Amino acid sequence: MNNTLKDKAAENFKSGYSCSESVVKAAIDEGLLPDEFLSAATSFSGGMGSGCLCGAIAGSQMVIGYIHGKGKTEKARTLAKQFIEEFKKSHKATCCRVLTTGFDFHSPERKAHCINMVAGCAEILTNIVENAKETTKN
Repeated sequence: MNNTLKDKAAENFKSGYSCSESVVKAAIDEGLLPDEFLSAATSFSGGMGSGCLCGAIAGSQMVIGYIHGKGKTEKARTLAKQFIEEFKKSHKATCCRVLTTGFDFHSPERKAHCINMVAGCAEILTNIVENAKETTKN
């Protein structure tokens, strides 16, 4: 998986998918989720329409939950917390409004900024998923 998820997520965002959809679509393309999961990600875009939680974070959390949630490895909550802690090291906040302060919602500058959020989330997600695989094997 390496940076493939990151690259695919960024490309998806550039191609018109929302932030949450971009991460989920990349996970689908990598075989981590079924195709029909994409539509579930739509409502998490733009901070769930309210500007609250970053959609790229929400999409990443959906992937973690699908892979590690109830009835599976039962690691979802621990990995979700780990994801947020890692994201906050670079960005200090998880709120879409805070992360995009100073950008007009439909501006090219905001889109460029959000591509970095999407790619960053996909990179953190990749590391968490790969590390969780390793600890499950041991």
